[in-house]
Order: sequence, then C-alpha cells, then structure tokens
Amino acid sequence: MRPIGVDLFAGAGGLSLGFEQAGFDVAAAVEIDPVHCAVHKFNFPRTAVIPKSVEGLSAAEIRERAGIGSRPVDCVFGGAPCQGFSLIGHRAFDDPRNRLVSHFVRLVAELDARSFVFENVKGLTVGRHKNFLEELVEAFDREGYDIRLPWQVLNAGHFGVPQFRERLILIGARKGETLPDYPAPLTNLADGRKPINGLPPGPSCADALGDLPDADAFDELIASDAVINASYGDSSDYAAALRCLSNDAWHYGHARDWNAGVLTSSARTEHTNISRRRFGDTDPGKVEPISRFYKLPQDGVSNTLRAGTDGARGAFTSPRPIHYAYARCITVREMARLHGFPDWFRFHVTKWHGARQIGNAVPPPLARAVAESVHTALGAKALRPEETIPLGDPSLLGLDLTQAANHFGVEAPPSRRDKKSGARKRKQIDIERERLSG
Repeated sequence: MRPIGVDLFAGAGGLSLGFEQAGFDVAAAVEIDPVHCAVHKFNFPRTAVIPKSVEGLSAAEIRERAGIGSRPVDCVFGGAPCQGFSLIGHRAFDDPRNRLVSHFVRLVAELDARSFVFENVKGLTVGRHKNFLEELVEAFDREGYDIRLPWQVLNAGHFGVPQFRERLILIGARKGETLPDYPAPLTNLADGRKPINGLPPGPSCADALGDLPDADAFDELIASDAVINASYGDSSDYAAALRCLSNDAWHYGHARDWNAGVLTSSARTEHTNISRRRFGDTDPGKVEPISRFYKLPQDGVSNTLRAGTDGARGAFTSPRPIHYAYARCITVREMARLHGFPDWFRFHVTKWHGARQIGNAVPPPLARAVAESVHTALGAKALRPEETIPLGDPSLLGLDLTQAANHFGVEAPPSRRDKKSGARKRKQIDIERERLSG
C-alpha cells in the first residue's frame, strides 16, 4: 500500500501534489479558506477536504473524515502562518499569534505520525526569529519527535523550477523511526545555460512559457479564464513534462482525465496603452519604475511569486511579473508554469484568487523532492497507480467566498473582496459543457 499523508494548511495543494507525485496517498487536506478548499477538491477529488481551522480539530475527526480508521499516518505536512515569532523577551512559541504552529505540533503527535514536514518563510531563520525555531524543535522533542538538524532553507530553483524561491523546511520523525535527509540540489538556477558546481542549469522562463499561446490573442479570455482548442508551440522538456506528454510526467501520482487542448487559468488583464508601452520599454530582469513590476528575463528565472494579503487584510494582490515577450503581466497559467504546476491543475477562475493560490503554494517539484526523501526513510515501495481518475466538478472553480462556504456547510470568513464577473461565470460553464460533451 502507498503511505498516507495529511496536509495541514493545504491551500490549493502544492504540497499535496508534490507528496502525491512522490508516492503518497493524501488522505486529508485541512484548509480554513473555503475558496481554496473548492479548488483543492477539484484537483484532488479523492482527498477528504476538511474546511476548518486546525484549532479545535482532533486527530479522531481527521481519521474519521478521511476514512483511514486506525491505519498509520506516515507523514503530516504543512506550513502554518507565524506572526509573533519576533517578540523580544517572550517565548515566541507561547505567543497567541503563533497558536496555529502549536496546533500543527499537537496534530502531528495526536495522529502519531511517523514523520512530518514543516515549511515556512526563510525569515524564520534570521536573528531573534531563530529563537522561535529552537522553541519549535523543543516542542517536537517533548512530543517524541526528532528533527533533522541543522535545518535548511531550500531554493525551488535548485529543484528544477524556473523561480528564485527560498523556503525553510523542517523535517522530523518519531523517535525510533529513520530520520529523513534533506534532498540534494538537482539543478542550478538558469544562468547562461552553463553547468555550475557540476549541476546542470535549471529551466528558464522561456523554457516554461515559450510554448504557451498568447492570451491576448483570444477574445474569449476577456470574459473567461479558458479557451478551447488553443494552439501550442514547440515545448521544452520542462514544458512537455507539465503538459504530461509522457507517462513519466505523472511521476508516482495518479494520472488525471483532462483535455490537453483547453488552455485554462488564462484570463486576460486589460492594460492601458501607456502601461503596455512602459512594459515594452523595460529591460528584462529589471523593474518597471512606475508600476514596480519585475520583467522576466527570457534566459533567466522568475523572481519570487508572492500571494499578497487575503481579504481580511485588505485583499492586496502582489504584482504579477511582466512577460519577457509580451507587453503585459503574465497570466495565472504562466505563473503556474513558473511554479512547477502541471497544466491539468486548475485554479480559481479569477486572477486574484488564482494568483493568490499559486503565490501561497510550495512549488510541487520542491515538495516532491522533500517527499521523496521522506518516502525513502519510511522504507516505502514506490508504486505507480494504474488507474486514471477524473477531476472534480468545474463549478468548484468559480465559487465565490459565500458560495464556497455554503457548498461546504461552513461560515464564510470575513473578507473585503470577493468579486467575480457573472459573465465570466456563465462563459466558464459554457466552456466546460462544450469540453465535457466533446
């Protein structure tokens, strides 16, 4: 049997996908935002989505809702938000703003998980913030878990992703279990296409985006995020893998039944002519001085793609970079390519939600590399699933906050922004009906 994983603070599912591709069955995904829950449910229809906070959530409820009974949980993984770790003169771990981290520790212990992976921002390793990490290690030790030390900050660009993105990764195991190692880098950041320190260069922005059709060529993408029968260019090895053009591209994950001829997550952004002129005049790898948008370098890698803030804090979206070849911001699908998400993986139909879901996610290739190390330490046999599974109901991708909360039977969290065009909803439904009927 494949080992079982549980994703806490799951978001849209970057960690879930990486662990699935490494050979895990993700039994449960816990996420408080119902919009993210809906997207996760679409992409992982066989995972039990638990739409609530970890506060008040018990291991027994996770086991019941996931239908795993008393089976061992092999790994719990996730990235809890941390807000109070920089306090001076206090135990940061006891700060109420860090209660979500304490609940992560609690659930790892209550589930009696054989291992865990905790990911977070690199800033947690700097200065006084390190006190919080030390307290976290102590908390896990009290619960009977060892952590691989020294902890490491991993860059997704060293694991085949065309993006400079650093994340703290803590790997731990129950005492008596084999402690997983950190994965070794596989690639270097694309830099003149030359090997560095014996490692091959990773993919570039052009490798990631070069075969995608220009969203501005489709009027349909003004009112929708998808278009049927889009024509793709020649794909690099990196892009071909994300298009799942070979069986190996699925790794040890479940193949999905999907239509590769539909370009998704590609709603257009209407820029003014003045903005487009400024974007076109900006040198690749530089920041456009008025908008402060970064312009992607064709032969280099993307800057770190960020999520911005959620609706409760003003709904600020971090800027999407400028395309290296087109005088516009990149689409959500282009962000997904730079993050290592395959093309079958869908996001919310609005640019705001979709971009936020990617910016919050761990790049799946990085997650997969970490998960493979855990899988090896567990002594599990890598099994490639034979069954192709369908994706979920496409209507899940268009639910606003209230609709998503109603779908899951929970109360919607407060938000200042949850807008979506009715025309886009109707167009999306029409496209999906045509796709399914064809």
